[in-house]
Amino acid sequence: MVQKFQSPVRVYKYPFELVMKAYERRFPTCPQMPIVLDCEVIKDECLENGAKRNTSRRCKLAVDAPYIFKKLIGVDFVFFLQHNYLDMTNRTLSIEAVNESFSSRIEIFERCRYYAHPDNSEWTCFDQTATLDIKNFFGFEHSMEKMGMKQYTQTTLKGKEIIEFFISQLKEEGITHVERWVPPLNAPKSPTADEHHDILLDGDFIARNLGQLSPMQESKLLELRKMLDGVDDLERMPSYQTILRFLSARDWHVNQAYTMLCDSLKWRSEHRIDSLLEEYSKPAVVVEHFPGGWHHHDKDGRPIYILRLGHMDVKGLLKSLGMEGLLRLALHICEEGIQKINESAERLDKPVLNWSLLVDLEGLSMRHLWRPGIKALLYITETVERNYPETMGRVLVVRAPRVFPIAWTIVSAFIDEHTRSKFLFYGPDCEHMRDGLAQYIDEEIVPDFLGGPCKTMIHEGGLVPKSLYKMNSLEDHEDGETPVPSRALSASAGDACSEGKRLSAAHLHDHRNLYKTVELKPGFTHELLIRNSDPKSVLTWDFDVMRNDLHFTLYRVTQELPDKNDAAVSYFDLQDFSEGVNYFREEPTLICRHKESVQGSHVMHHNDSYLMHWFSPSGAQLNLFYEVLSSVNYKGSMTSLQSAFSSNSSAASSCQSR
Repeated sequence: MVQKFQSPVRVYKYPFELVMKAYERRFPTCPQMPIVLDCEVIKDECLENGAKRNTSRRCKLAVDAPYIFKKLIGVDFVFFLQHNYLDMTNRTLSIEAVNESFSSRIEIFERCRYYAHPDNSEWTCFDQTATLDIKNFFGFEHSMEKMGMKQYTQTTLKGKEIIEFFISQLKEEGITHVERWVPPLNAPKSPTADEHHDILLDGDFIARNLGQLSPMQESKLLELRKMLDGVDDLERMPSYQTILRFLSARDWHVNQAYTMLCDSLKWRSEHRIDSLLEEYSKPAVVVEHFPGGWHHHDKDGRPIYILRLGHMDVKGLLKSLGMEGLLRLALHICEEGIQKINESAERLDKPVLNWSLLVDLEGLSMRHLWRPGIKALLYITETVERNYPETMGRVLVVRAPRVFPIAWTIVSAFIDEHTRSKFLFYGPDCEHMRDGLAQYIDEEIVPDFLGGPCKTMIHEGGLVPKSLYKMNSLEDHEDGETPVPSRALSASAGDACSEGKRLSAAHLHDHRNLYKTVELKPGFTHELLIRNSDPKSVLTWDFDVMRNDLHFTLYRVTQELPDKNDAAVSYFDLQDFSEGVNYFREEPTLICRHKESVQGSHVMHHNDSYLMHWFSPSGAQLNLFYEVLSSVNYKGSMTSLQSAFSSNSSAASSCQSR
């Protein structure tokens, strides 16, 4: 296994000659590097009248490893060979170090450079690369790899600290300047090196633009940046901020991040994304009916985008814009976000790498779970996560109604786990919500629709007139325009999440993913009995009514009911079956008209049976789907939402929508 490490350029704001004088003081040992036990000079030669000096040292290092490991390999210290090549004319010092101990089993090669800053001759630059090639190390290859990474990190962190220490020591001794080397009179001139030093990244740039990175993260950032140099058809080199986001999205696996970033750059080229801000013009339906827009910055300097999702006519926007039109709108928002992030970072002179999203869910109902709408949402989410990773810093979800946990269970399966951790939920309780927002947003910019003093320019949404619908913008089959059931969506998630994660309910029912069609004769009923053993699980339903009206009611039954084999027989035909005694009406009877789609949910608080009851006065066709969602789905990240709802009455625990 081969590991490569590279540090960013470190800049010392001192001349090269003074840095070299400080560098010499670290030998043979220095207190900042106790791991170095001794350094013996085995070769030291001056060339070209002192213009060049080559020095080789044999360094003895303590093995920084657990005691049992040192006992197993049989050593307490190891030896390294270090070769220094100093060129005073060109003001460079090149350092190469290789391991002498265990060289047949493991190869460690490190190269460092000190050189005069190409743009400021009074400053000195330092960069460092290392390669660790573990061939065979007594079965401890993985342990050696971890120790190598640890050692590289420590030496990188200590390197600048050591030079600064000895420069301060020189200052205390009155040495603040060292003359540049000048060749003796009549001495032949040394050839001037034509070496070019690329300053890819320096520590000040990182701190100012990228934040605090570990040496290992800095190394991987540079490695990926150099890999991109080899891409032939690259139209424009992405910024370090962009490279950092893709690395973070792939958990700092360089090859995975490289593949993801190259795919994204190709996608941007094919779809002219770099021209989107200039070329995109918002359609009239977006200007007049899309409830979203930018709104100031949060306390960390992130731009805030507000989306009043509960006020959005998902069906109307999708039928007016089409799938690609809605995606184009989302991409334009993302491009605006990148632009505003960069503007904020420049204005504040500190790292700002992402933006915040404030989602207002007032008005959210099961109608928002319309099947083509959910399909469009997942398509947009997938595209954004693939091409704009780590641009979302925080998502504040406010005024979340009871139907939201169902929607969240559906959608969250398709969102990256790291992204899900950025979501913060607040229920309809105003005080709870304002207290939560106050942690992230200054009080004076809390929007007026949330009880704050700040007016927004964001449209309130509302229904899109059908006159704006495009012909054939979607597959418009009236019988198919129903909300997507969560179970059906879960089944389509594929490898987005495991089966255990998708269906963690303690009590699942044996039903197909497809809708079930039931023919009801005049005066007949259709009943489904759900025996609940998971208090606070959620029963959801989605059904279409065809030909004639149906009456739908949900009951809770406290007595044990027998299995029913005859569809013509109703549980209500049983003797001693009395409302208010052994069964209770949990949902009021709903009259469902011909061609209506009905979606609903109910939190089942009791270990009782729940009876879904349809009655057909004139004969009808019922296309239905139902599912029980486990209470487990509403723990963890949903804690604040549960708390916000805890004071609501049981009557508020259900939701129906047509």
